[in-house]
Amino acid sequence: MAITLVMASCSGLEQRPGYIVDQRQVSPSHSSRIRHLVLHYTDGNESRSLTTLTGPRVSAHYVLPLPARRSRGQPLVYQLVDESRRAWHAGVSAWRKRSNINDTSIGIEIVNEGPNRPFGEIERLLETQPSDPNVIHWAPYPDAQMDTLIRLARDIVAHYDIAPSDVVGHSDIAPSRKIDPGPLFPWYRLHQAGIGAWPEAERVADYLTRFSQQPPSLTELQTTLADYGYPIEVTGQLDSQTRHVLRAFQMHFRPKDYRGLPDAETAAIAWALRERYRPDETEIDE
Repeated sequence: MAITLVMASCSGLEQRPGYIVDQRQVSPSHSSRIRHLVLHYTDGNESRSLTTLTGPRVSAHYVLPLPARRSRGQPLVYQLVDESRRAWHAGVSAWRKRSNINDTSIGIEIVNEGPNRPFGEIERLLETQPSDPNVIHWAPYPDAQMDTLIRLARDIVAHYDIAPSDVVGHSDIAPSRKIDPGPLFPWYRLHQAGIGAWPEAERVADYLTRFSQQPPSLTELQTTLADYGYPIEVTGQLDSQTRHVLRAFQMHFRPKDYRGLPDAETAAIAWALRERYRPDETEIDE
């Protein structure tokens, strides 16, 4: 019987309980469901994080322990959900006009305590004070943990051919609800390792010169952020959703000041990113 099953498998016929599947007719019309890699911090220690992420309400495909550990001489990660399955890590979310990012993503939770203040207090402080590390303290990301993340993320990006601009933080896809992985997350280091997007410094400088003389309108800035992928409605107003998106964008690409206020440098980075990663959306005169 075993010989028969092996022969059937080699011939493109698979025996299943009560029927046979002929796999010799193959269609090229398909693609991976995975389009995004979403990075989070757990906002808690490892024990509490694993308890939450193995419970009934939320999950992630991978968890990076803290402190970073090794097994058999190699960095260790926890896998909680098979990559073929949909983990519950993103919640209400959108990117590039695609919603329900759980459906199209791999989620990695990084054990990290996050900020020293609750979300609501951070919101209030960012509206009234500069983003000063003495006001809001964020837990750092140790090098060993980031080395492990780079190995894991590089493997996922290569396997699913995830575009650099589709490697995002939870705050990028849910800016009104989330602030992780926060302003200390080393996005540029990941980019240098071949993971995620980053603007070209020369183009940022060019746009900064231009916008220092004539800043773009808020409508133009909202449009550019939407073109890049952020879930933002173009209203021409510095409303709550716009400040949240600006805050998420600045945490990702300009973390020295993430108060969610528009300025020439933020606009220059946004235009340079759109030019590099969304060329079809870039205006001809730019």
